[in-house]
Amino acid sequence: MLIGYARAGTDECTLEEQVWHLHDEGCETIYEDPLPEEEKERPGLTRLLQVARTGDIVIVYRLDRLARSTQHLLEIAESLRQKGAGLRSIREPWADTTSPEGRIVMTVFAGIADFERALIRERTTAGRMQARQRGIHMGRPSKLSPADNAEIYKMATQDGLPIADIAEQFSVHKATIYRIISKFRSENG
Repeated sequence: MLIGYARAGTDECTLEEQVWHLHDEGCETIYEDPLPEEEKERPGLTRLLQVARTGDIVIVYRLDRLARSTQHLLEIAESLRQKGAGLRSIREPWADTTSPEGRIVMTVFAGIADFERALIRERTTAGRMQARQRGIHMGRPSKLSPADNAEIYKMATQDGLPIADIAEQFSVHKATIYRIISKFRSENG
């Protein structure tokens, strides 16, 4: 039996498009997880892995719809293998565990993809560190100006105003006030 699996994502491939492709491939049953990317629970995938049996082939539009990491992909593929089921990807024809060649190719490509993600992560981290060293601010812009920060520090340390009152006056969280105080103390010894 051909079993499809589709998971919503934030990219150009909608859940509906994936389901259409899976029907086109001949999937008799399709399990879906229409939840946002942040969701950890995937009841559709869990159910699919419970019902898969010998001779079944699980088909996905792309491997990234099935697993979030190489390790997770390999765990799912192994779980299906132990049940006597296979795995195939529509967009990655090399990912077909129903043949020995497909299994080895998928494992190699999965490893290469994982290596590439690690390189990208490493380059991104290095780029952020270099930007910080050049004084480039990362993240969203601060709601407070340097003059506001100086005023907050003065109000908290010299005037002795309560942190909650200062935070309310500047419409920020108390933790922001504590960070400003800590920053001023470390910069001014």
